[in-house]
Amino acid sequence: MSNKIKSLEDLRKIKQQVQEGTEIREKGQNIENMIEVKVSMATCGIASGAREVMAEMIEEAKRRGLNNVVFTQCGCMGFCHSEPTIMIARPGEEPVIYGNVKGTDRIREIFDHVIEKGEMVDGLIPTSYRTSHE
Repeated sequence: MSNKIKSLEDLRKIKQQVQEGTEIREKGQNIENMIEVKVSMATCGIASGAREVMAEMIEEAKRRGLNNVVFTQCGCMGFCHSEPTIMIARPGEEPVIYGNVKGTDRIREIFDHVIEKGEMVDGLIPTSYRTSHE
């Protein structure tokens, strides 16, 4: 925050903003009805730009007025070769993982198709597999 706190009221406003943002992440208001976006923030993800991706995705959701999306961070998903990676879980659907999520165009594509419409786009990392015992 680059704004200086000049009064007690300024401090109260900042406290309120932080509490509102934290409540959604920690308590999950109607979380079962929300689209959850997890950003892999292990060392490899952070080195590949995961922090910037998460910040840009949060801003894109705000620009679009999407109140049904919650963003969280997680550890390593095991796809270091495809960082930054994100997992998107839409209500009632199996989660999907996308790799190499870099750049504004890529993030907008994910919002346009995956988050808003539930459509698949290129870059999906398959996570379903069967072993020889199944």
